[in-house]
Parts: sequence; structure tokens; C-alpha cells
Amino acid sequence: MAAVEVVSGPRACRQCAAEIAPGLLVCPACGALVHGETLKGLAERAERAQRDGDPRTALAAWREAMDLLPPQSVQSKRIGEKAAVLSREVEALPVIPPPPTETSTHPSSRGGWWAALGGVGLLLWKLKFIVVFVLGKAKLLLFGLTKSTTLLTMLASAGVYWAAFGWKFGVGLVLSIYVHEMGHVAALQRLGIKASAPMFIPGLGAFIRSKQYPASVREDAYIGLAGPIWGTAAALACFLLWLGTHHGLWAALTQWGAIINLFNLTPFGTLDGGRGFRALARSARFFIVGLSVAAAVATGNVLVWLLVLVGAMRAFGEKDAPVETDTRAFLQFTFLLVALSILYVAPAWLGHTVTQ
Repeated sequence: MAAVEVVSGPRACRQCAAEIAPGLLVCPACGALVHGETLKGLAERAERAQRDGDPRTALAAWREAMDLLPPQSVQSKRIGEKAAVLSREVEALPVIPPPPTETSTHPSSRGGWWAALGGVGLLLWKLKFIVVFVLGKAKLLLFGLTKSTTLLTMLASAGVYWAAFGWKFGVGLVLSIYVHEMGHVAALQRLGIKASAPMFIPGLGAFIRSKQYPASVREDAYIGLAGPIWGTAAALACFLLWLGTHHGLWAALTQWGAIINLFNLTPFGTLDGGRGFRALARSARFFIVGLSVAAAVATGNVLVWLLVLVGAMRAFGEKDAPVETDTRAFLQFTFLLVALSILYVAPAWLGHTVTQ
């Protein structure tokens, strides 16, 4: 893999021998690209990966190249266009790789037992891919816990919630937030964007630092909404545990997880909802606002009314909405509003009063 040479002080331009200060991407004397050789290697790697049918590797290489180019340069814009096309290809790839196809699944009169055994083998092979997928997600979830900054800030946050609600709820809430943040990390990695492990701010939540920019509004929406999607899965897991145990702790974590992720759907600034909202045309924005009103009425939580207020302001006030709605962002936004609202009220519907 190509890497950028790290230098501690000025160096000479290979074209004109002029001194180049650290951090510059272009020689101030002759205009030559500082990382020209590295860029050439990245371009070759990206083109080779595209020929080999590997859009993920190609996308990662082009993104790395964009980091070494001035943002407003012609080369950067051209590579950005290539990255946007590749991004759609990567998004269309199945999350679970398809198993090899079977040419015939019907046993013939001759060798029927072998054909039947082959069918069983094919089934086990398919299950293998599902197991690999699940283990891959488990490995990703453990990734952040290996980082000292993540672990230490998690413990600090858990301490704050522990003091307020008890250690069980504190640990559970921090883990729910962690799963939410790792949803962003998973989306970033899928698109070949470098990112840090989660960092927690005690009492306020957590964040991750993206080391590269998304190539399009569509990509940004995909990354932003991935967090609430994973957070919804965490809230659903808590709800299922409550159904199995009837322990009030799981009901409380279900409701808190749901409201935290609903709040993150507020279409403001860099919140997840703000990133998803930018991919919606005006008509889709008005639909989301209407659905948010229904969610606010159903949950009776003031934080959801904030989502309604901000969404309405953006739907009426902003003139830069795209002409066409990104269908995936619209469907994900809709699903999240409905699913999280149901999870928030489900324990009460089923006769449990959440006191946490």
C-alpha cells in the first residue's frame, strides 16, 4: 500500500529544488504536486482494482489520493467524480457475500444420495457465509474496545451514568451508545473512508473523527443514518431481553436507547438526521416532518417535538434541497422514525412503567 512520506521539516521540490514547507501539497515555486509519485502509485492501484472487479479497493485508493491533492484542483474534482461512481457500486454490493451457485439441486435417479448430500453441503456453505458475517460484525464491535482512548472515555461516561442511575444502567447505556457509533464506523469502512474509534464525552454522548470527506450527499446520508440503524438494533436487543426476562433494566435501556436515537434524527447540523435530511427533496422533507409529528404524539416526548420543529424550519426555509430524493435515505429515515417510536412506547404498551 502506498504511504505518504512523513518529514519533520522542509524538503526540496523534485522538479525545481525549491524548499517546500511541511503540509503543502503543491510546490509554491513551480506548482508541481508534492506527492506526485505516491499519487501515480495510488492511481495504478485503483485502476488495477477496477479491472479486477474490486470496487472497494479502488474506492479506498482514490480517496487516499484525494487527501494528497488540493481540494479545489481539477485532479481532485475528477477523482471525486470517480469516487462517487465507485461509491454507488460499493453500496450495491451485498453485505453477505453470495455463496457459490448450485447447478442442480434435484437428485437424479442415479447418484441421488450424493446429490442429496450435495444439497446439505450447499446449505452448510450458505450458513458459513452468515456466520462469517456475524463474526465480522462482532469483530468490528470489539475494534473500539482495543483502543485505550475509547475504553477510558467509555469508563468515564459509565461513571457519570452510574452515579445518576446505578452501574447496571450506566454500563448498558454506554454500550448502547457505543453500538450506535460503531454503526458509523462500519459505514465509513464499507466506503473506504478512514475514521477513528469512538470517543466518549461523559454525560453528552460520543463521536468519531472521519479522516476523509464523503464524496457526495448520498454517501454522507448513508454514513449518518448508519448510526441510528445500529442503535435501533441495540434497542431492539434490549427489548427482546426484556420480553425474555421481564427485568425493568432492559425496559429502561430500550426506551432510553430509542429516545437517544430519535434525538439524533433531528435534522440539524452534523447530527445524523441533519446528514440524512440533506439527501431529501422538499416533498420528502415535508413527509418526514409529518411522520415526526405522529412520532411526537405517539411518544409524548419533548425531544421528538424538537425534531418536528427543526425539520419544519428546514423544509420551509432551505432553498438548496436536491431536486430528487435519495430513495435509500428516505426509506431509512422513515423506518427509523417508525421503529424507534414503537420501541419507545412498547414497554408501556405491554404493561411496564419505565422509571429510570
